[in-house]
This record gives sequence, structure tokens and C-alpha cells, in this order.
Amino acid sequence: MRPGPSPRRRAPEGVVEVFVADEQNDHPVDVGRWSKLVEQVLAAQGVKGAAELSVMFVDEPTMAGLNQRFMEHDGPTDVLSFPLDDDMVELGRWPDASSTGPDRGPGSPDEAPMLLGDVVVCPSVAAANAPTHAGSYEDELALLLVHGVLHVLGMDHADPLDTEAMQQRERELLAELYGPLSADPWAAVQP
Repeated sequence: MRPGPSPRRRAPEGVVEVFVADEQNDHPVDVGRWSKLVEQVLAAQGVKGAAELSVMFVDEPTMAGLNQRFMEHDGPTDVLSFPLDDDMVELGRWPDASSTGPDRGPGSPDEAPMLLGDVVVCPSVAAANAPTHAGSYEDELALLLVHGVLHVLGMDHADPLDTEAMQQRERELLAELYGPLSADPWAAVQP
């Protein structure tokens, strides 16, 4: 297995925080359940210290707009990942370090949490794809979240070796942290 790139800087002491927002009304989303799964995936991938990742569940028009803007593809997709390039962030660009203010001393980028990125999931597309992919809506959401987090952490499926490594890691993480899927979503996409 070829591991993905590691974060560019070590996170300062602290805890990994996952922020989940359900910004759609088309399908039910158990925010607490999916937040816990994402936290477990990050831990299993070795993410430690003060780090943050955001997950958003959005409707089809929102996802279509993001897909067009960032991927230049028409229509909604199931998941998009937006890793942050940690080396690009300088003091003053971090929300908690932009000014010293009366209650803060001079800050350092090394003290700010490592911002991992964002994962955006469209439950409507997940529900439509589930019967012919992971089997159930819940299984499809679990797969999409694991897939999206692995992208944020640097894994990809641009070539057959990367695809094989990413699919294998998805299988391992889902088996360990979620349980068996109702169907085999990788059967149709063998490298």
C-alpha cells in the first residue's frame, strides 16, 4: 500500500475536532454518528494534536455549484474534498491568531490548530447511488465520509496503484470502524 502524504506541519498539543453541519432537508443525517466516524478515521490515520476538519451535508443545488466551480463538472456529485495546504497559512490568516487583542499575547502559527480541510457530502446523490453502490443509504454515507477524509489526508485514485491503495484503506477502515456494507461498492471500479 502506498500511503498518502502526511500533514506538512505537526499539530500542536490538543485534540482533533470535527465540525459537522447538516445544511439540507432532503434526507435524514445523524450528525453525531457521522462526526464520531470521521473522528475515528482521523485517529486511525494517525492524525493527532490540535487539528480541525469540517464536514457539511448539502442539497443538490449547492453541491452542483461546488462541483462546477471547483471541478468544472456539471451537476451534483456525491462527495467533494477540499484539503487545505497548511504551508500556505501564515500568522494573521488564522482566525484565532489574527490580532493580539487585549486578551492575547503575540501568537505563532505553531500554536494554531492544523486545519485539515473540508468534506462536503450530498445526501440526495448518496441516496440515489446507494442501491447500486454500497447497498443502503447509511452504508453509502459511511463510504463517502471515509473516502472524503482519505482525500483530505492526501490519498487519491488518479492511477491504478493509488486506486488500489485507497480502496483497500477504505475497506479496512469501514470494516474496523463501521461494519460490513450491504453491497460491494468497489466491484464495478476495479483498477
